[in-house]
Amino acid sequence: MPFSRSGMNLSVIYDFVMQLIFTTPTFQKHKIHDFRGFICGRDYVFEPIDGLKKGYMTAQCKGVKRGDWIILENDSRFYRYQVEEIDYYSEPSDMWIALLSQAVVDNF
Repeated sequence: MPFSRSGMNLSVIYDFVMQLIFTTPTFQKHKIHDFRGFICGRDYVFEPIDGLKKGYMTAQCKGVKRGDWIILENDSRFYRYQVEEIDYYSEPSDMWIALLSQAVVDNF
């Protein structure tokens, strides 16, 4: 007889855990990439669309992915954008262009 403290069979627990592993979506934590202090036009390029609500950004740094957050500075104000789409260049391999959507405007 399988060990059962609460009267529940271990195989039932095993089946439940396996079901969770194979049916629960994997949640990815999105990173924050802070470009405050970087100079637009030298360290990165930001081309606004619809005011500052959206824009295309080109920069060179590794690890930026769809869903990540980017913080930019403009006239002493900080803007937080989420990466909607991103494409990496083949050369150099850490250079990318991304479509960003503004999430929250904060004055830090």
